[in-house]
Amino acid sequence: MAPTTDVAIVGGGPGGLTLARLLTMRGTRVTVYERDAGRSARTQGGTLDLHADTGQRALRAAGLTEAFRRHARPEGEDMLLLDRTGTVLHRDDTPDDSPALRPEIDRADLRDLLLDALPPGTVAWGRALRTAAPGPDGGWRLEFTDGGRAEHRTVIGADGANSRLRPLLTPAVPHHLGVNTVEGAVPDIDRTHPALAATVGRGSYWVVGDGRSLAAQRCSDGSVRVGLSFHGPAHRAADWLTTCGIPFERPDDARAALLPLFDDWTPACRALLAACTGPLVPRALTALPVGLRWPARPGLTLLGDAAHLMPPVGHGANAAMRDALELATALEAAPGDPEAALRAYEEEMFARTAEVAAQSARILEMITSPAAGRRIAAFFRGEGD
Repeated sequence: MAPTTDVAIVGGGPGGLTLARLLTMRGTRVTVYERDAGRSARTQGGTLDLHADTGQRALRAAGLTEAFRRHARPEGEDMLLLDRTGTVLHRDDTPDDSPALRPEIDRADLRDLLLDALPPGTVAWGRALRTAAPGPDGGWRLEFTDGGRAEHRTVIGADGANSRLRPLLTPAVPHHLGVNTVEGAVPDIDRTHPALAATVGRGSYWVVGDGRSLAAQRCSDGSVRVGLSFHGPAHRAADWLTTCGIPFERPDDARAALLPLFDDWTPACRALLAACTGPLVPRALTALPVGLRWPARPGLTLLGDAAHLMPPVGHGANAAMRDALELATALEAAPGDPEAALRAYEEEMFARTAEVAAQSARILEMITSPAAGRRIAAFFRGEGD
């Protein structure tokens, strides 16, 4: 049996690693159990815009503002919104003296700066949780898929949309939102496709049409992430793929099958899709019920997507990092009573994230509506929704 430590965090995403940093700064012994075999085991996806009052606030409390600024890209806030014919609906060009209220940072860079701020050995790599159960003397016993075990007095579930710890607190499960996405990437775009690089610009290029959209986003490694979204019946990705007959196991054939869906769109959309190399990854968008709560359970709570999975419209990672800050603050305020700390954190988190999740749901409804382009442009101008 592994030695008991004070706090276990299951999941090494932005929320879990931020919490680990905040707790270790205060002298708490922490172990982060992460299913990835190492920090370079897989790609981390595209970029995040960290908001001043949530993600950036948590990094400031963690003493990582300077590290964040070295990687953050205020120019990543640039955005060009078009309809499928190529007509510009809205444009944001970030000024050089931008206050950086929502600068972009690559997910990989954010993860690295958080990992580098932790004491050596804090993260236990290659530890995918299989089960958790109350320990015989209080606390929790964790069992991992590699056969390992550990016991901890306090366990925090930061293990994402498919959390293995959530069922210990609530029967709620994520529901499909009627949107499926396909993600790809154009590497080294400035060298390989300079004209497309100029089209995308420094930030995001977003084309909206009836029932679908295409978004391209600049990353700091020179690549552009391309995402296709398809709005329609609430079929999960597997059923949707079967219906569409798109062979995602063969990327070249998948691209060939997807391109005709954008035949009457502005040529840049087809060019971006054709330029994607490597796999095209399908995903189904899901969310937990807005305002989800659960009864307090000693020594166990959740943060981030495990607690309040919401539509991916820019709030999820920020909410998770704010969760980490609020939880660390609650634990510091009640050092001898972790149960009171967890209850205080949950009450604050439930109220705060219910509002964010409701707003995210409204934004998704706007994005997937028949008048999406017009409504999104008005939203960016501060005129509606």
